[in-house]
Amino acid sequence: MDIVIIGSGNVAAVLGRKFVAAGHTIVQVLSRNATAASELAYEWDTKSANYTSLINKDADVYIIAVSDTAIPELANDLRLGDKVVAHTAASVKMDVLKEVTTNYGVFYPLQSLRKEQKLIPEIPIYIEAVNEKTHHILYTLAQSIYKDPPLTAGIEKREKLHVAAVFVNNFTNHIFSLAEYYCQKEGITFSELLPLIDNTFARLHSASPSDMQTGPAIRGDKETIQKHMQLLEPYPQLLKLYQFLTDSITQSIR
Repeated sequence: MDIVIIGSGNVAAVLGRKFVAAGHTIVQVLSRNATAASELAYEWDTKSANYTSLINKDADVYIIAVSDTAIPELANDLRLGDKVVAHTAASVKMDVLKEVTTNYGVFYPLQSLRKEQKLIPEIPIYIEAVNEKTHHILYTLAQSIYKDPPLTAGIEKREKLHVAAVFVNNFTNHIFSLAEYYCQKEGITFSELLPLIDNTFARLHSASPSDMQTGPAIRGDKETIQKHMQLLEPYPQLLKLYQFLTDSITQSIR
């Protein structure tokens, strides 16, 4: 397919690379960030533009990969007739694009994406479409970049998935960052924890997280918990989080 990527951030860059790897052609990168758009256009040997008035109107699919707040404003400026247009946001309704085209939808990647990633992860795609034509094209595009068929998800399901994703990705990564900070301050190498981290995540593929919980809180080991809290006294933020999570684990087994 011939694709126009609208946006030049993390999602735009990684999806674009996936599309190219799958044999599609990026015919244009459109973004207000001229430098970022030019860099992606150079990478994909294509053209870039900075104004919606200059958008290529001959593509098969238009993927809007911009921030949630930018989508409505962008939709006000775009008029693409019957072209297939989809945004990538979890928390924005599909109908925001109803004035842009008669064939609109959502192409939501449930993945944490960074444009500087050397290894592009697998990207599950959730789609929503206003009609069968749009669904077929978005389905075909999604299936070309991921091993499993895409699933249909309306705004309510996407929002709930996004909340869950924040817990398992953003919050988890923040805890890793805090652990790394603690290690640095205490002369420990964070990389020593990587085998434990790898094992924790590997087990998620075969068992429920609640069944795999270990540690002093689940055992009711008050002596160890008290020792940990004493060690964390110089770090009020870490101590507060340790107390909160310990209480949460303890309450979950009552």
